[in-house]
Amino acid sequence: MAKFLNTTSLNFFLEQLVQKSSKSLVLISPYLKINHRLRELIEEKVESGLPVTVVYGKTDISQSEKDWFASQPKIEVRFCKDLHAKCYMNEGNVIISSLNLYEFSQINNKEMGVLLTKSKDTEAFEDALEEAQRLVRTSQVVSFEVKPDPGEPEAETDLLEELDEQEDDSDVTTGTGLITTSKLAKKHKTTAAKLQEVFVEIGHLEIKNGNPYLTDQGKAAGGQFKKGQYGIFFLWPEDLEAPVA
Repeated sequence: MAKFLNTTSLNFFLEQLVQKSSKSLVLISPYLKINHRLRELIEEKVESGLPVTVVYGKTDISQSEKDWFASQPKIEVRFCKDLHAKCYMNEGNVIISSLNLYEFSQINNKEMGVLLTKSKDTEAFEDALEEAQRLVRTSQVVSFEVKPDPGEPEAETDLLEELDEQEDDSDVTTGTGLITTSKLAKKHKTTAAKLQEVFVEIGHLEIKNGNPYLTDQGKAAGGQFKKGQYGIFFLWPEDLEAPVA
């Protein structure tokens, strides 16, 4: 019988699914930012000879994620355009849920899902397996190369915070009812970087070639794109709600 999973149990059973995989492991998620614990579990399975396939659907992932995949050449990575499904499957179990394989989602978001087992939910499991295999077949194989170490750690978050703080000091928002990502983040008691991740997650922003872009949904929510002396930034209605924990 199918088992309902909330946020906590989703994360638990996802780890269990990876750990107990013995013949195959398929992870399907539009967004990818795999947390350290899951990376370790996946690496152990790869080292044991388990076939692992990861399918994602967003055109850009972080350099650290690319470097990790480059260091794990035995993981088959595929890109599936327009992917929105989230499905995690081994030879005997499948989790179908709202949960992306994305560290921020696993910690901050409220998720739901179901766990199906091959032995008790045979028909549904086989249907899910067939669709997962179809997604794998119709997706494009992707390979990554390790980026040369520049000698300094990545500072994307710091740069975003610095940029927003610099724009906060300007008068671009005076009398407009709009505020920068940084100021909006402070209202929600979080950071600009985390709020940007949320806006990507809910569709206000999208990442292309490593840069954030305002979507039609973001424009409809009142967001605006600006370019100042320090680079690009976004303005948002100061009363804009954001699902930040």
